[in-house]
Amino acid sequence: MIEVANLTKRFAGRTAISNVSFEVKRGEIVGLLGPNGAGKSTTMRILACYLPASSGMVHVAGLDVFRDSVEVRRRIGYMPENNPLHPDMRVREYLKFRARLKGLRRRTSRERVDTVMEQCGLTEVGKRIIGQLSKGFRQRVGLADALVHEPELLILDEPTIGLDPNQIRAVRQLIKGLANSHTVLVSTHILPEAEMTCNRFVLLYEGRIQAADTPDGLQRLMSGHSQVIAEIAAPQADLEECWMQMGEIEHFDISPAQGDYFRCALTPRDGLDLRPLIFELARSRGWILRELTRNRHSLEDIFVQLTKPESEEE
Repeated sequence: MIEVANLTKRFAGRTAISNVSFEVKRGEIVGLLGPNGAGKSTTMRILACYLPASSGMVHVAGLDVFRDSVEVRRRIGYMPENNPLHPDMRVREYLKFRARLKGLRRRTSRERVDTVMEQCGLTEVGKRIIGQLSKGFRQRVGLADALVHEPELLILDEPTIGLDPNQIRAVRQLIKGLANSHTVLVSTHILPEAEMTCNRFVLLYEGRIQAADTPDGLQRLMSGHSQVIAEIAAPQADLEECWMQMGEIEHFDISPAQGDYFRCALTPRDGLDLRPLIFELARSRGWILRELTRNRHSLEDIFVQLTKPESEEE
């Protein structure tokens, strides 16, 4: 659905994105992540034909966004970070107006407005003035606007910004439900939401891609920073001596746990899985092993590690 190759955008005095390349398959929900100023909104605006690129190639549904921008726009539903809604219009009136602007005939526009209002939970507020709606409902109106012409691709820039937890959950479920019939590219700063919504991530930092992978792929990428947690009933001095002598362990930390157990946090060298070694060691020495787990990094851990400035790295 999306092919981006060597995409670069320069503004006066700075480069917003540099040689960005990634792909999005049909039916995927892909999260575009990165700190402020990473280039997320710039990338989305180029994809949505709102901004020209300095160089590079972008195809949407096989069409060149620079040469076939009118046709590309018919296939895209774009929801910018700050919804440019008409606050003095009523919800149904506004959506009909937008549907007609997007080329739908009068009868088709009425049918599509009814469909997206039900889909986005707007039926009960159809006669309300947009300016009098809550932030959550205004976001739903923006999403309905992006959906009204049945686009193949949805581009959503920070769709849950400023929403309360209940509103975020409602928008999240709505986005997940769209994956059956739409491809979705969504940017967000709310990383737990991205984890629950997206099946792949593209991580931008200072205008460049740091990683582009599935959640499991990112976990493998971070395997060198993972720890094994073992709770063992054994003398602390024996544990310290054992971990110091194991060449597979780069760093360890021992702290008392409930009962006669010690909690050992073990950092391996080169991403090695220490669990088989620890299990065999405990069995051979007759130590009681109560817990043996490998930490799974949250998306926030991965995000922080991959976007950490070089001056902060050890």
